[in-house]
Amino acid sequence: MEVSMATNLALDDALLAQAFSLSGFRTKRETVNAALAEYVEKRRASEIVALFGTVDYDPSYDYKALRNRSNVNPS
Repeated sequence: MEVSMATNLALDDALLAQAFSLSGFRTKRETVNAALAEYVEKRRASEIVALFGTVDYDPSYDYKALRNRSNVNPS
């Protein structure tokens, strides 16, 4: 779901200039949107990383058996 809203922001000009320069985008709007998307992606990834070590696994699960293509039935 894409939400579009007119927003006036007081941004750090030096930081925006650096991001704009590094991004290669043609507009500040593209630069800010890309920065927001990257921020969200990194936050979601950190939530996933926080789950490491918290999920129990089945010790009888044999992941190597799944690599053997001869066990796969063709459709």
